[in-house]
Amino acid sequence: MAVRDIRISNEEGSGPNPEAPAPPSALPATKCRSLPVFPDSCLNRYSITKRGRELLRGIAIGTGVSTGTVCKAGSLEEAQTCPDHCVLVCSDTGPDWLPVLERAHAVVTEHGTRTSHTAIACRELDIPAIVNAGKAMTELRDGGAATVSCSEGDVGFVYEGVAEVQVTEINPASIPITRTRIMLNLANPATALRWQGLPADGIGLARMEFLVRNLIGVHPMALLYPERMTDREERKRISELTSDWQDPGTYFTETLAQGIAQLAASQYPKPVTIRTSDFKTNEQVKLIGGRDFEPLEANPMLGWRGASRYYSAEFREAFALECQAIRTARDDIGMDNLRIMIPFCRTPEEADKVLEELSANGLVRGKRGLAVYMTAEVPANIELADEFSERFDGFSIGTNDLTQLTFGVDRDSERLSELFNDHHEAIKRMIARLIDTSHRHGRAIGLCGQAPSDHPEFAAFLVNCGIDFLSVSPDSFLRVKEQVAQAESAGAAP
Repeated sequence: MAVRDIRISNEEGSGPNPEAPAPPSALPATKCRSLPVFPDSCLNRYSITKRGRELLRGIAIGTGVSTGTVCKAGSLEEAQTCPDHCVLVCSDTGPDWLPVLERAHAVVTEHGTRTSHTAIACRELDIPAIVNAGKAMTELRDGGAATVSCSEGDVGFVYEGVAEVQVTEINPASIPITRTRIMLNLANPATALRWQGLPADGIGLARMEFLVRNLIGVHPMALLYPERMTDREERKRISELTSDWQDPGTYFTETLAQGIAQLAASQYPKPVTIRTSDFKTNEQVKLIGGRDFEPLEANPMLGWRGASRYYSAEFREAFALECQAIRTARDDIGMDNLRIMIPFCRTPEEADKVLEELSANGLVRGKRGLAVYMTAEVPANIELADEFSERFDGFSIGTNDLTQLTFGVDRDSERLSELFNDHHEAIKRMIARLIDTSHRHGRAIGLCGQAPSDHPEFAAFLVNCGIDFLSVSPDSFLRVKEQVAQAESAGAAP
């Protein structure tokens, strides 16, 4: 191992010391830094060598370390006034907080779980976060310097002041090759090119709803039928957003197509899987114009979401806009590495309706190499895997919904978090059966989620079962790749 000791203050920036010798290409390099943020965290390992006193702890999201000035926000409006590169501290976040999260160096919330919105969004954005951090709003001092560390295992820590961190930089050439394909969960076009240096096998999960929320921010039906909107100010905002476009629908499809194409281009020609929108009603309603087109549901998690929207009279036209955006990215821009994944498809009959809608909108399974996958996240998907295999080209297991529906546990419930076990024997048996059925039908099958990263024994189990691919957040890529390589070398995989 080559060692470089570099002291960099916040004012000096984060560039390398030109006098330091470069390490051999096959070896990692270690150096000490004192700076606000560590870039490309998925290729770094961190250990804190000097720190202030511990202020708080909670559930670590990611593996990075960041420092900044604490900015406490009691509401979204207050958070919008926080400066760039701060340590954002709040009770919790929601989908409409994304623009604020993008500007933060780190996030600390009092509530949340590993599967909550804050956790998912911060993984997507590669921002270190600590959720379920108790009394963060009262324990942390507004305006004070703090270090957020997610580099010490499952528990994340907030330390007083700016810590010194030893960074072990991993050369991509030293990352092991595996039979099991390791892909990335990405949905932010602005940062997609950042991960080109990773030896990933493509993108296994790009969430359409992330793109719609972040790039467009408007309910698609409000764009098609602005006259149905009751809020005059929201109609005005839509008019301003779409003023330079031929019509509001074109604004949606062209903007979305460009975002999808950026993601696909970042990995071309490797496959990139775009999952069609899986907004719940309580999420759709937060888009501009959403209140005029969404019903009020007692339990949105089990309500009108995923596949059930695509063929319904109230949303069919909106889904057509999504399809047009995908078709533009594939056919007009040339990103033929795109494949589609359908979420929350409850029955084979529903699958038939969705495939009909895709075909009606120019996305025919098998035509020009278009593959259509489905997420396996409802227990019925496993029980009827033979029937679903006749309709789809592959499966991607969604452990969050599969776990909550198997155990009847709300995945966002802090009170029941100990019962939410995505690597429980019950889940493993279901996964093993699905892998076996998929392979009997010649279908590819993978898993998108954090469980293989958080639990090495679960990664080994999946390899033993012969899973074809895993898709993880960039910060988990290296860890999962190594765990899979170890399992395969131990004879776990054929």
